[in-house]
Amino acid sequence: MFQRILIANRGEIALRVIRACRELGIETVAVFSEADRHADYLRLANQAICIGPAQASKSYLQIKNIISAAEIGNVQAIHPGYGFLSENEHFAEVCRSCRIAFIGPSPEAMGRLGDKVTAKEIARQAQVKLVPGSDGLITDENEALEIASRIGYPVLIKATAGGGGKGMRVARNDISLKAGLKQAAVEAEKAFNNPGVYLEKYIENPRHVEVQILADQHGEVVHLWERDCSTQRRHQKLIEESPAPNLPQSVREDICKAAVRLISAAEYTNAGTVEFIVDQDNQFYFIEVNARIQVEHPVTESVTGIDLIQQQIRIAAGEPLPWKQRNIPCNGAAIEVRINAEDPENDFRGCPGQITKLRIPGGPGVRFDSHVHEGYVIPPYYDSMIGKLIVHRPTRAEAIACLKRCLDEFVLEGVTTTIPLLKRILNNSAFAEGRMHTTFVEQHLITRS
Repeated sequence: MFQRILIANRGEIALRVIRACRELGIETVAVFSEADRHADYLRLANQAICIGPAQASKSYLQIKNIISAAEIGNVQAIHPGYGFLSENEHFAEVCRSCRIAFIGPSPEAMGRLGDKVTAKEIARQAQVKLVPGSDGLITDENEALEIASRIGYPVLIKATAGGGGKGMRVARNDISLKAGLKQAAVEAEKAFNNPGVYLEKYIENPRHVEVQILADQHGEVVHLWERDCSTQRRHQKLIEESPAPNLPQSVREDICKAAVRLISAAEYTNAGTVEFIVDQDNQFYFIEVNARIQVEHPVTESVTGIDLIQQQIRIAAGEPLPWKQRNIPCNGAAIEVRINAEDPENDFRGCPGQITKLRIPGGPGVRFDSHVHEGYVIPPYYDSMIGKLIVHRPTRAEAIACLKRCLDEFVLEGVTTTIPLLKRILNNSAFAEGRMHTTFVEQHLITRS
């Protein structure tokens, strides 16, 4: 086991990793930007090292600064968290060349699955169903028009190196396809330094279901069941839950087995998430792999009782998984809501500022993962997430009731948050009945007061 780990991240996930390490008896080195110099969680690390100015491009995304901090801190491993460099193949390779363990997949596996076209080919070989579309990257406009004619409109233009909805456009006719190709390529080049795009059939009103996996270095791959992430806005998740409501048991088992086949075929290790869309007939299609820990990992931890961060560390240290698939439970229902410093009534404009009053709800089965506190100043430089409220109850109906109560108790003053929107979602009949899809929030709830 490692004696000392550097955490190449900030905020909530940095605190989460520190806590997991402390329970394992592992020392931690936390890095921070000038904007986070006074963050309260830094005191829980054994050492804290400044890696640059407030801007992420000059601090948390600077590989050389993080490696220098790792050498100063004399660490054996680096945990990248999520976001920033967590899915950066080059960063994982640099860690390896410096003989520092990267707590995540190998650079080779990350490269195979990070490129969506390559990932689709692996899925095809693993007999995992794909959305009809192009076999590879679109090389010219005429090719795109021919494919769209063959599979039928609407089609989805997607960046091969994309994520978070960037480099993605829906086209419903030839004119919008031509325009969308150019727009998506420009956006992808700007966001990912890769203009490559491909086409898929656009599935109307799908559900977004993902499967959590763990894979050790000894060939064992298991799934930790599925999460439904359909409640989102512009491809940004708002609410995640497990198990997925109204998903037939046979489909649930098939989708989890498909995820394991794909991860095995990719020779992937550590934690990861295989993402699918599910149509209205419960047919599921592979879309991508997130080669890192997810923001919503506490949902899976709640229903399985497995600490995913600790398992990441153990796998990276070479330990075998301690259980077989048949031993992994899924008990009760867990739901997570993301509380962001954003204004839903003004196009989700970010609302940085000082939290002047904070009262966090509690009770049985209630968890709040966050690094903020009363008096904390939310900086304008990073993601706007304040924290994640997770509840775990025997049934989904009980979990929803608990969440409603918790959000009513929640007091957070000084900044505008998404709590009012989350309350509207939880009180919506479609959500209560498990009839969500990826655009139902935008269609029915965004403009309501």
